[in-house]
Amino acid sequence: MPTNFKPVYSITPGVAKSLMRIEAAKEKVALLPVNPTVLASLRETAKLYTTHYSTMIEGNQLKLEEIKEVIQLKGHFPGRERDEHEVKGYYAALAQLEQYASQNHPVTEKIIQILHALVMSDGRTRIKPTPYRDGQNVIKDSGTGTIVYMPPEAKDVPGLMRNLVSWIKANEEIPCPIVAGIAHYQFATIHPYYDGNGRTSRLLTTLILHLGGYDLKGLYSLEEYYAKNLLGYYRAISIGPSHNYYSGRAESDITPWVEYFTEGMAFAFEKVVAQMIASNEKGEKDHSQVLRTLDPKQRKALELFKGYDVVTAKQIGDLFGFQPRTNAALCKKWVEGGFLEIVDASNKARKYKLAAPYDVIVNESL
Repeated sequence: MPTNFKPVYSITPGVAKSLMRIEAAKEKVALLPVNPTVLASLRETAKLYTTHYSTMIEGNQLKLEEIKEVIQLKGHFPGRERDEHEVKGYYAALAQLEQYASQNHPVTEKIIQILHALVMSDGRTRIKPTPYRDGQNVIKDSGTGTIVYMPPEAKDVPGLMRNLVSWIKANEEIPCPIVAGIAHYQFATIHPYYDGNGRTSRLLTTLILHLGGYDLKGLYSLEEYYAKNLLGYYRAISIGPSHNYYSGRAESDITPWVEYFTEGMAFAFEKVVAQMIASNEKGEKDHSQVLRTLDPKQRKALELFKGYDVVTAKQIGDLFGFQPRTNAALCKKWVEGGFLEIVDASNKARKYKLAAPYDVIVNESL
């Protein structure tokens, strides 16, 4: 029977340095001014890069511009339907991940199973949580046919996944980047599915970081760091004296992976800082003082008003995946706080517009 998950790792000088770089970049991004249009553009670019690189790691051949066409339903590439389905599925999973993060929904096995189901879909949102594999899934070298990794037996997977989720919830005192990195490693180690494990592990990592306050406005892509040095990624995550899970991998010291992961996270965060500084140097107006008065949901709502002067409670709720009662309560709170103003007072067709200080930000960014 699987035992409780107790990862073995150390906070080396390299890990400590990377954590300091991550915190410094996180602080800079929080303070740097950015208007809603630039923010929306950078966020969409980050999602495209994340989808591109995460599927590239698994062998997807579509280029970045082709992926953009597929997601926007403007292009089709005969003979590469499987690649298109992978891209649509991953992009849909990212969208669902953002909803979970905006709702501050803790990590559960069901959420992981839903993210996997979306990964394996072709972008459909009506899916069922994917059950774990019911048989062995041996990973072999595609060239030589030799066994690269022998995951745990199917009968042990439910217990291992339960222990992983419990460990994630019970270790809030550990720096979030380390929790995310270890969860990534352990999910790949358990290999709970026949396919889609790599993509789902990277989504789980991102969800943990977003829930822990390391979303960086949704602007970074850890996957780019992995994809541009695939050999380093595979070397870092392939730890243990044997290819068999039961022959040492479960008890291995994963410090090298933690070093690799935090270094990659620092690289991705510092790239976001550079992007934001570059956008400011282009002469974008500084609305930082006003933006700092808004909470994350209000900042996200500004993007909705780029396309609409007036919106309904349902439109706002759809942005976050809320139920009607929650929509109404949120709008009421925002009206009382001076963020929104009521345009149509009808209970059935109540509509809202941005209050003047925030409307200026949106208009100046169009």
